[in-house]
Amino acid sequence: MTESAPTELERSLARRIGFSGPISVADFMSEALFHPRHGYYRHAAAIGRGGDFITAPEISQVFGELIGAWLAERWTSLGRPAPINLVELGPGRGTLLADALRATRKLSDLQQALRIHLVEINPQLRAQQRDRLAAIGCHAIEWHEQLADVPAGPVLLVANEFFDALPVRQLQAVGGGWSERMIGVDPAGGLRFAVAPGPSPLAMLLPPQLASAQFAAGTVAEIAPQRERLMHDIAGRLCIDPGCALILDYGRAESGPGATLQAVRAHRQVDVLDRPGESDLSAHVDFAALVRTARAAGALAWGPSSQRHFLLALGIEARAAALQRDKSAETARDLRLGVDRLIDPAGMGTLFQAVAIGSPGSPAPAGFET
Repeated sequence: MTESAPTELERSLARRIGFSGPISVADFMSEALFHPRHGYYRHAAAIGRGGDFITAPEISQVFGELIGAWLAERWTSLGRPAPINLVELGPGRGTLLADALRATRKLSDLQQALRIHLVEINPQLRAQQRDRLAAIGCHAIEWHEQLADVPAGPVLLVANEFFDALPVRQLQAVGGGWSERMIGVDPAGGLRFAVAPGPSPLAMLLPPQLASAQFAAGTVAEIAPQRERLMHDIAGRLCIDPGCALILDYGRAESGPGATLQAVRAHRQVDVLDRPGESDLSAHVDFAALVRTARAAGALAWGPSSQRHFLLALGIEARAAALQRDKSAETARDLRLGVDRLIDPAGMGTLFQAVAIGSPGSPAPAGFET
């Protein structure tokens, strides 16, 4: 139950639930994040220190520069196709892509081959992306509401902190089985979590090690059909058109139980049900499930690898040292702090994971060599 005055979206959800019954956690997330009028990602420009959260590209320019080098290596491994679609899902303020393109500007053949496609639904962020990319001379950009709208052809795809916002459904262990955790309304009219009666057929979507195990009553497990559908679509494209995808996000390398759904506002965790539409909602990505889905669709998959391992393998230390040369003590210190935060083994370095998905026959990409 929320304690603050309800938002218009919260009142709408309460009316819907009162009329037709409890809704799934995934339905709640979809409405809170993507509602055409009140969804968080439709109106909030929340990235950065003055917003609700900060992402790796905003922490250090080195992150985007290394992604640029990675994309250049993949393009070369594909035989340098021209043209080739460069797709970013959820590009934020355009920081990652701007740094990646700036880092590869000397590769004129690559720059000329790229066709930029950004999957973004927020008009404010689209404007920021346009301005940031224009500042480095990139003007030919196409925006799309969904990946399906991106034209066919060779593709390099990046998704940094995108999959975590795709809705999850929650199951709760009850009497030796699994029932679905839902969103209902309490007697005072506020939103609350509730458990649907009886076993849920969604339990068949759980990984085998969860579906067959016995857990204490109240244990929560999450499944993410929308994430897996998107991964299936990405892998399906890569089985038709040559290319590679890089997915970076926070989550776990192996499937396991646990409720990870969280809400963040002004860099602080808040109640998930408090003021829907005004907080960023996300849940940990099950990278093992993404890899299984990609391989089942016929694509190759590498990883997951911790962000620390991935960035160290790409040479983040050498790049940081090069940037620090001839800089003031304060600038050098800030560069070092940013890099340390990205690879911190007690923080982002292990909380974030990376996977690469490639067309059949592709060689292993940089950062994932065994």
